[in-house]
Amino acid sequence: MNPLPTSAFDLPDRLSHKADPKLIAADERHFAAIAESLEQSIADLAGRLDAELRAPGGAGRQALDRDLEVHRLTARLRVLRRFGLDLCLGHMVGEDDPEPVYIGRLGLTDSAGRRLLLDWRSPAAEPFFGATHANPMGLASRRRYRWTRGRISDYWDEVFTPDGFDGHAALDDQSAFIASLGGSRSPRMRDVLGTIQADQDAVIRAGSEGALVVDGGPGTGKTVVALHRSAYLLYSDPRLGHRRGGVLFVGPHQPYLAYVADVLPSLGEEGVQTCTLRDLVPQGAAATVEKDPDVARLKSSADLVKAIEPAVRFYENPPAAPMTVTTPWSDISLSAADWAEAFDAPDPGTPHNEARDQIWDELLTILVDKYDGDAPAELVRKSLLRDRELLTTFNRAWPLIEPDDLVGDLWSVPAYLRMCAPWLSPDEVRKLQRADAQAWTVSDLPLLDAARQRLGDPEASRRRRRRDAAVAARREDMDRVVENLIEADDSEMLVMSMLRGQDLQRALVDD
Repeated sequence: MNPLPTSAFDLPDRLSHKADPKLIAADERHFAAIAESLEQSIADLAGRLDAELRAPGGAGRQALDRDLEVHRLTARLRVLRRFGLDLCLGHMVGEDDPEPVYIGRLGLTDSAGRRLLLDWRSPAAEPFFGATHANPMGLASRRRYRWTRGRISDYWDEVFTPDGFDGHAALDDQSAFIASLGGSRSPRMRDVLGTIQADQDAVIRAGSEGALVVDGGPGTGKTVVALHRSAYLLYSDPRLGHRRGGVLFVGPHQPYLAYVADVLPSLGEEGVQTCTLRDLVPQGAAATVEKDPDVARLKSSADLVKAIEPAVRFYENPPAAPMTVTTPWSDISLSAADWAEAFDAPDPGTPHNEARDQIWDELLTILVDKYDGDAPAELVRKSLLRDRELLTTFNRAWPLIEPDDLVGDLWSVPAYLRMCAPWLSPDEVRKLQRADAQAWTVSDLPLLDAARQRLGDPEASRRRRRRDAAVAARREDMDRVVENLIEADDSEMLVMSMLRGQDLQRALVDD
């Protein structure tokens, strides 16, 4: 970081009236305190970071915590070194308190705990952006600075009460701040935080429940609001803060994201993840441009996306023939109507791979209900779960499907594509075929996304089966332990027999 200037102000001659010590002396004293605190904070953070880097890495959770702390300290240092006194955006003076409150890109306190800068995202800073003459929000005045190369080249005071003029108001209709509101945006949206208006601030600080849509024409500040809202949510929403969730900023292309990445640190945040729309699809990173314009035109049609539905339904056919399922106690007949009943179990719109588990559970329930022997229902169900013929038949009737395989088959099996998109001509079907079915292009991404949405996550079913198997194995182990404890119990009250209770059984194994 460059040495901090001895004076924060570098006003041009035409603004010499703003250099009156009566107007800026208090600011100069405050900026001197900020400069001292900044130097101390940077030294302290650098020392803590060095200590963390020298400390043993550890393992497991300890290693993760160390890496997160290194990341946090590095990000904070980067912001402090990126800015100097221009961390400060301005100050506000309340009607009931003549002491100015200085607003910063992030919060800052001195070694004695005195607050030097209030983070712009904190609720207490809201009047700095939100106050209007119709609703001053308790302010007497506020001052905004324009920074140029780390020094104040202009500032502008806004007064909300008659008393606000005394001692700290430099009103100037030709202020650079006023000019900036009507001027064109710079390539890096420099000092945009200082130009946030009340209506924009209301959107930035809106609640985080549900979707928020900001609509407007070019140049109306949509990107400004989106960037500030990202930084604000990371600061204010406990679900997104340090070591929790996060914010994903999706933009149209990489140059736009580079612009975003340049602005966000000036808002006090470096933890926002960015990506383009194509990055949201796993195949997007390696996807190439479609070489044949006719193929690109066909794939860009909304009609072709409609082919995904019949392509999935092709794999959702209940067996038409009855079968007999054998258990150690008796045989159970499974009719075509039973299969159809199980296949109707999922709610409409349930993704294919997620519906599969619901159908399997319903199928087992039907079989257990049809069993008329004396064996406990739980034992019958366990036996059915291990029946390879039943599972093989079910897998053929409703298989797990990967989106890549589904869309890849459309480009490699002409009969399959003709069945799913009967409106295509033979020549169009031929054009859409390719040697490497999964050589993905940008034109494939919407179809892959549609397939992923219709199919759901195939791993979810596999994870559930692995989890259920692990829980079942754990229950069997615990049952053996309980039986051994009961056998060895020679107490008069036979207290170990209480372990057979259902509540205790559930408590012994955490699902």
